[in-house]
Amino acid sequence: MKHEIQLTGSAGKETRVVELRREGTTWRALIDGNPLEADAAEVAPHTFSILLGGKSYELRVTPMPDGSLKIQSAHAELTAQVLDPREWRGRHGALEVQGRQQVVAPMPGKIVRILVQAGEAVEAGQGLVVVEAMKMQNEIRSPKSGKVEKIAAKEGDTVNAGDVLVWVD
Repeated sequence: MKHEIQLTGSAGKETRVVELRREGTTWRALIDGNPLEADAAEVAPHTFSILLGGKSYELRVTPMPDGSLKIQSAHAELTAQVLDPREWRGRHGALEVQGRQQVVAPMPGKIVRILVQAGEAVEAGQGLVVVEAMKMQNEIRSPKSGKVEKIAAKEGDTVNAGDVLVWVD
């Protein structure tokens, strides 16, 4: 599968052509026609351990309501947008989840800010909590529009991956 992807980061915008092919137990990635061996494993929800060209990376990938992906590593944060939105949104559309949702910590860290209050109305993609992990602050966003039912964490708390932070109904 071949995709044209626009990456936006601190260095500005750039477009890359990415092609992924499965070869046995590994993936072959062509980035702008240059081959790289790749291997990926999801180590926690939305967190991937990637071996790319012999180097190891840990990436947190968050789908955004507009269909883009927020990609964070220890050293950078990017937004990735597939330039043919019909292909991405057809499979991973910006549909909101339904029903009561628990928002969990994606990684161990420390709660540095609570951005909402119980009873407050929120929109899909709105920031709820800021978790500091590996000297990076990560904004945890609402998976749906609704009302904050309960906040299970407070500023200064240490949390583990999977700990419930907020309930949104």
